[in-house]
Amino acid sequence: MSRLKYGWWLPLLAAFVVFPLVEKNPTYTTIGVFTLIFMGCAASWNMFSGYSGYINLGAAVFYGTGAYTMTLLSNHLHVPGSGDQFWLVPVGGLVAMIVALPFGLIALRVRRHTFVVITIAIFFVFQLSAINFSFTGGTSGLSLPLIPWLVTNFNTPFYYIALGIVIFATLLSFAVRRSRFGLQLLAIRDDEDRASGLGVKVFAVKLTGFVLSAFAIGMCGALYAVFEGQIYPQFVFDPLFDISIALMAIFGGLGTLVGPLLGALVLESMQQYLTLQFSNSSLYLVLFGALFLFIVLFMPQGVVVYVRDLWTRHSLASDDDSTSMDPALSGSTLS
Repeated sequence: MSRLKYGWWLPLLAAFVVFPLVEKNPTYTTIGVFTLIFMGCAASWNMFSGYSGYINLGAAVFYGTGAYTMTLLSNHLHVPGSGDQFWLVPVGGLVAMIVALPFGLIALRVRRHTFVVITIAIFFVFQLSAINFSFTGGTSGLSLPLIPWLVTNFNTPFYYIALGIVIFATLLSFAVRRSRFGLQLLAIRDDEDRASGLGVKVFAVKLTGFVLSAFAIGMCGALYAVFEGQIYPQFVFDPLFDISIALMAIFGGLGTLVGPLLGALVLESMQQYLTLQFSNSSLYLVLFGALFLFIVLFMPQGVVVYVRDLWTRHSLASDDDSTSMDPALSGSTLS
C-alpha cells in the first residue's frame, strides 16, 4: 500500500532530473530554475502557515535575508565567481532562521488575523531598511562576482541545486507532518485554545515551526542572488513574493504536502513564460486574479483536495455499483 501511495513520486522526480538534460534552450531552463525556487519557498512556507493556520505575509524577509547574506559574504570574503558560492547557500538559510527568531517572538504573541498585519508591518521595516542602509547598496543594489560560465550550461548547476532545495523542503515538511510536532501544529490550526488545554505548548510550537520554515526560503533567496548576479531591495524584499507563495499554496491546497508544489509549478512557470513571451510583467497578475477567483469559488480547499475528494467519491460510487450488482455481496438470494 505504501508503494502504491508514494510510488508516483519516482517518475515525477525523474522527469525533473532529466529536464535540463533534454531541454537545452536557456529560456526554458531559466523558467525551470525560477519555478523550482518558488516550489521550495512554497513548500517551506506551507510547513508553518499551512499546518498552523497562521498566514505569514512577511516571508520575503527570509528570502531577502538569504539574498543579502549571500551577496555580502561573497563580496567581503572575496569568494570567486564559481561553484564556491554555492557553499554559502545554506548559510543564507541559517541567517534567515536567526532573523526569524526575534521576528517570531514579536509576531506570534498575537492571534491569526493580527499576526497577518504584524508580518506585513515587519516586512516593510526590512524593505525600507534595505533601501536606506548604505551597506545594502540602497536602491542601487549590490553585485556579486561574475560567474564566467558558458550560456548553454549556465543554468544547469542552479537548476539542480534548486531541485535539491525542493526535495529537502518537501522531505522536511513530510517529516513534520508525520511527527508529534506536526500534529501539534495541526491541533493549533483546528482549535488553539483546546490544544493549549490538552497540554500543547502553543507559543513554543508556533515559534519552532516559524523558524524552521525560514531555512529553505533563505536558501532560495541566496540561490536567487547568485543566479541573478545582482540584487535590489525592491526585488528581494518584494510584497508580491509574499502574495505569490500564499496564492500558490492556496491554489494547490493549503496544508497539504503536494498542493504548494503543484501551485508553484503551475503559477510560477506560467508567470515566467508570460513575462518572457509578451514582455509584460503585469499580465500574469490579471490571470492570477482570475484563476484565484475561480479556485475560491469552485475549489475553495485547493486543486489537490478537490481532485482527491472527487476520486474518493468516484471510488465509493464504483464500489456501491459493484456491490449492488453482486447478489452475494448485496445479501439477496435466488428464489
